[in-house]
Amino acid sequence: MGNDIFTDMFDYKKIRAEFPIFSHHPDLIYFDNAATTHKPKSVIDAISNFYQKENANIHRGIYPLAAQTTMKYEEVRSKVAKFIQANSSNEIIYTSGTTASINLVAQSYLQPRLQEGDEVIISAMEHHANLIPWQMICKNAGANLRVIPINKKGELDLVKFKTMLSRKVKMVAIVHISNSLGTINPIEEIIELSHQKDIPVLVDGAQSVAHYSIDVQALDVDFFTFSGHKLFGPTGVGILYGKKIYLEQMQPYQFGGDMIKNVTFEETIFAEVPQRFEAGTTNIAGVIGLGASIDFVSSLDRVGVAEYIKGLTDYAMNKLLKINDLEVVGTAKNKSSIISFTLNNIHPHDVATFLGTDNIAIRAGNHCTQPVMDFYKITGTTRASFSIYNHTAEIDVLVEKIKEIREFFLSV
Repeated sequence: MGNDIFTDMFDYKKIRAEFPIFSHHPDLIYFDNAATTHKPKSVIDAISNFYQKENANIHRGIYPLAAQTTMKYEEVRSKVAKFIQANSSNEIIYTSGTTASINLVAQSYLQPRLQEGDEVIISAMEHHANLIPWQMICKNAGANLRVIPINKKGELDLVKFKTMLSRKVKMVAIVHISNSLGTINPIEEIIELSHQKDIPVLVDGAQSVAHYSIDVQALDVDFFTFSGHKLFGPTGVGILYGKKIYLEQMQPYQFGGDMIKNVTFEETIFAEVPQRFEAGTTNIAGVIGLGASIDFVSSLDRVGVAEYIKGLTDYAMNKLLKINDLEVVGTAKNKSSIISFTLNNIHPHDVATFLGTDNIAIRAGNHCTQPVMDFYKITGTTRASFSIYNHTAEIDVLVEKIKEIREFFLSV
């Protein structure tokens, strides 16, 4: 079963041993990594140690424990900046996740500048989190939300995109990797074309940051977002990177403690960037855990990880496409570790339920990309997504179980 070349390329067994979930569920085949990844012991220990040995609030206390916690919290900010090659840690804002990061840019940067007749460009493959915030502020301002079309393979129509760019466009917001199609978008070209018209670009990196090295300066991207829980870190913490020139133009839209310089009953002066965007007591333990997840990912061979994931994806595509009545939805030439498919007329939830009884965890539904499903005239797909602790032998099991499900439904 499987292909040993992948074991030679990347020691998945050694990696898998780092994740306690698999010792508790040794038979688990986990193919729902696009939804969330599992956590290595180092991340779990970092969070546990914080609560057991280091718990204190940040920035406010001057006693040693509080000072130590503040230092660790800010060290993670520097670690994130280095991880994505930001120019400064002051360009890193802690949020609760990708969704919150996108909403922050929509509300604090674009909404005050958006006027009637202006335009915002997104793509037809966006997650709802990178669609609805722009849709809402466009409606409020009388602006227009424009959508880059896709073809049947799930690839962007860049020819059409070029014609959409004009002085009316105030933001381009694009997903790096589609969470439902697996398409890897050419964000370098999209950023370059947008900048020729002086249009800022936000990239949703939720699906890309775990498997691919990100250099925000080389990309010249204006805003970049990702979530901790898809980077082998905890839930409830995420990152917004923004160029300093844009962050300094933004006013907060959430208000409270720890984000101010001075307050009177008549006026409030906000703190400098990034603190002005982190109101209240933030997810300190989550930030500590995120730092540990970045340490874990940084210890890996990032090129090797990307090659291994590509090998898994190619292997799975070749196997799945040989199953009768199975159709892969999203066959872009440049594709990541996400494979969505339909199986004859069997409802995706039925496929996922049957697989679940065999301890195979996959996702079924519209994956928060309902317009994508509408484009393909389907209600949803079954989605398998791979990570560093998966192996070809698990894919072989998935393929055989799908064949069994097909035969069962043909017989009833």
